[in-house]
Formats: sequence, structure tokens, C-alpha cells
Amino acid sequence: MVRLPRLLAGGLSLALVALTGATEARADTLSEVKKRGYLRCGITESGPGFSFINAAGKRAGFEIDHCNTVAAAVFGALKVQYVLTTPQTAFTLLQSRGIDVFPSGATWSFSRDAALGLDFAGVYFIDGQGFLVRNRSGVKAVADLAGATICVAQGTTLEQNLADYFHRRRLKYRPITYGDADKALEAYQADRCDAVTMQRAALAARAAGMADRGQHRILGEIISKEPQGPLVRQNDSRWRDIVLWSLNVRVAAEEMGLNQRNVVQMRKASRNREVQRMLGAYGNYGRSLGLSNDWAFNVIRLVGNYEEVWRRNLSPIGLERGPNRLIAQGGAMFALPFR
Repeated sequence: MVRLPRLLAGGLSLALVALTGATEARADTLSEVKKRGYLRCGITESGPGFSFINAAGKRAGFEIDHCNTVAAAVFGALKVQYVLTTPQTAFTLLQSRGIDVFPSGATWSFSRDAALGLDFAGVYFIDGQGFLVRNRSGVKAVADLAGATICVAQGTTLEQNLADYFHRRRLKYRPITYGDADKALEAYQADRCDAVTMQRAALAARAAGMADRGQHRILGEIISKEPQGPLVRQNDSRWRDIVLWSLNVRVAAEEMGLNQRNVVQMRKASRNREVQRMLGAYGNYGRSLGLSNDWAFNVIRLVGNYEEVWRRNLSPIGLERGPNRLIAQGGAMFALPFR
């Protein structure tokens, strides 16, 4: 991986209203990225599993692999400059061209899609409010929490979602509220409640530091929808297509049984026309994106399929795939066809 100086977002303070103005892209992002020689990818410090410094002193995590995926498609190599930002400054930084893409877990909502001069490029992660429970409790599903005490952050949508979900299903429970999500987790660890609830990704990242993490599990179900995907600037359709299809490659590879171990052999031997088209062994599909025909092959070779990315980053912190399983496995994740 190319290690480049990190650009900090702190100096940028454009007002949100400015984002709605200059929506015209000044130049083609793909041309800029190729000329520069590396991808500028916005990331957050979201913790273990998602974005963190590993034991080898390198950036790692689910977010980081999104950056690597786009770089692999464009360069056939992991030429990335990770630009540290926050959820509060990321949109401004992207609109002002400080980064080329922000793949770090923004929820696709109407206001973000319609008002910020930005475009979402698909959904790569379906998050939602979930629950952490003790293995010894025998709880396997949310319905098993009927009559339980549940720790939750007070005055938040988490508290409201919890009330709405249990009311609709006529399930009784006793909420124990705290000032914020961290205090709710501390109370759960002190055995003051049977479960704690917050966004599943946040649960996984926070729970990763628990000394007895192996004695707890995050339920696969969610009680709210938070579809998340990468953001790019509007009016740059080719760059949006590159980001969308690069991330789609990983899901398609899982569906087709392609992975890092077999992709070289499958490129040579597969008789499946869709596999051949995706891996560049047949047709000219890379040209439509302004990329080489082996762009998707490089994504799988260098980063892996969706399951490999999940297993490498999120399985170690105890996050089950839940709705992020393939449709064939009962989830909601599916790939757009390569034809």
C-alpha cells in the first residue's frame, strides 16, 4: 500500500448553505485522480472493525477497504491517501474537492441526497438499531426480550424506536435510561439491565473493548433502517458509476463464488459469461468506465468479495451480517448484474 501524507480536514469551515450552490463539478474526478496518481478518500476514526490503526501501525477496517476497493479499480493497486474527517465536516470537504469520495457510513436520506450537491453511489451496509445481550441469557431474537430491562440513551431516537417497536408488537419491557450511549453500555456491563440498545455498528465498535466480549453477542435483527453508502459530488456521473460498480463487484463476487484465492484461476477457466465479463476475460466493459478491462478482477484480487471484507473486519468484533447477508441467505444484499 502506498503511504502518503495525510490531509487534515480541520482548516475547512465552509457553511452548509454553501454546499447547495456550486453543484457543478469543475472537472472530471477520474481524470483528476489519475493525474494525481492516488485516491483521496475521506475516513473517520470510527474504531475497531471500521477505521482504526492496527497492530502493524497501518490503517485497517471496513471503511478503509471501501477506499481500497475504489483505488484497486482505478489503479490496479492500493494507491490511497486517507483523509481524516468527521461526520460533521465530511460533506463540506467532499463538495470543496478536498476528497474524491466519502465511503464512511453516511445514511442515505432524502435531505442528504437532494440538498447537499452530493450523490449516493449505492448501499454497501444496512445498519440499524440493535441489541447486545449476554450469551447466558439464551436470547436469540428481539422477541425473546419480552419482559426484559433494556438500557438506552435518554431523549434519543434510540429510545423512541425502542418504545415504538415493542408497542407495535405488544411486548412489555422496562427501559432504563442514561445520559448517553456510553453510560448505557457501562450500566449494561455492570449488570443493571438485560440488554443495551444502539446502532449495531456503534455497538460492535464500543463492545470490542470489553474484557469479557466473548460472553456477549449482538443480535442479527434491527428495529430501524439506516442504509449507508458512499458519497460523491453531483454532476460527475462517470465517477459515481466507478464508485458504485466497484463496490458492487464485491457483492457480485460473493454471489458468483469468486474470492481472493480463486479469482486468478476463475478468470482463466470459468465458462460463465457473466464471470468472464466482470473479470475482463470477455467483452470491453472497463472501457465504459474509463478503466482497464481488469478493473473488477483487481478489486477481488486486492480486496476480496463482500464476505471476505466482512469476515476480515467485522466478524472479529462480533458483528453478525443480519440484513447484510445475501438475499439467497435471507438478507437484503444483492448485486447489480454484469450484462
